[in-house]
Amino acid sequence: MESGPGRRPRRGGLVGAYAFVVGLIAASATIVTGGFEGVAQQPPAEQAVVAPGASPTSTPSGSIRLPVRPPASNFRTFSSAELAEMIEVTDEGLRLPRTSSNGWMPWIAHARRFDPAGPPARIGLLMINVGASEALTKRAIEELPGEVSLAFLPGTPDLPRWLRHAHEHGHETYLMLPVEDPTATAERGLRSIETGLDTGENLRRLRTTLARGEGYVGIVISSSGPVPQSEAVMRPLIKEIADRGVAVVEVNPMQSAATIQRLTEELGVGYARSADILDYKLAGDGVAGNLDRLAAWVGEPASDSVPRHAFGVLQPDDESISAIAAWHARRKDSVAISLVPIIGHFECRDACMARLNRQPAQLRP
Repeated sequence: MESGPGRRPRRGGLVGAYAFVVGLIAASATIVTGGFEGVAQQPPAEQAVVAPGASPTSTPSGSIRLPVRPPASNFRTFSSAELAEMIEVTDEGLRLPRTSSNGWMPWIAHARRFDPAGPPARIGLLMINVGASEALTKRAIEELPGEVSLAFLPGTPDLPRWLRHAHEHGHETYLMLPVEDPTATAERGLRSIETGLDTGENLRRLRTTLARGEGYVGIVISSSGPVPQSEAVMRPLIKEIADRGVAVVEVNPMQSAATIQRLTEELGVGYARSADILDYKLAGDGVAGNLDRLAAWVGEPASDSVPRHAFGVLQPDDESISAIAAWHARRKDSVAISLVPIIGHFECRDACMARLNRQPAQLRP
């Protein structure tokens, strides 16, 4: 995000329709757990939602008003058998996410639910590269609001324990995908996806990442390097992610970046994108100022009277954690905007909806 004194955060990277309340998804052109009637974003996109609790129709278009009720809990509850159905154990001993035999997709099953009765203008926060520092990881999990989503480095020591700890504190979780990028955070012992490798090797590296933990919503790709721009590299990876029922979040400030978004739409993957980097250092008032500007934009009445939504991205450092905690304390009773997990900023288009409709319960709380 480009911000500075007197500027707003840049919003153009967030592509996707809105509303995926209480952990479930919306309709043809776009869906998101949170389910609101329609939400403006930059750039604008078609939007429609299916209300939690409503039966999906054969032509999921238009908007249905959601029931005004809070979720019973932050996360869905599954039996041990149901959870086991969403894990594949390979011959090599890898435990990989998968779509269950009856159609349950991990990106819906493990998403945080949220209250559809809150203000319709939505803001989200995603902290990426969590896990490099044990102290900062503990602070992020225990001090940030549960609505803040956390994306962990897959090389984090004892990652399954940290994922469980984050879940217990209400955080929706993701895994970072190591990709070829000289500016990316180095991974411990994990090999990155590279443009010069054959498809089989990149798939092996993807599966190694996916097997590092369980209970996460999706994969975060944070890079403006060559990998996200290469359809030859990304197509088989997105196909694998789609078939395993995992979502994709792209953090990319390049306005021309469209490869991953197009592939997720074609192959049926839940997708969200942001270019709003809230710890961008140009602004003199730092993270707090950038966060205030993003919230101010989301809270502004749009010209077409449709509520706005956007999510920002930060690194796990003391300034970011303190700034978010202070901002949330100031605004927790705000009637202007809602803080929602990243699932509330996803799009799920036709091919994605076709996958969801295999298990209609995914469209209900």
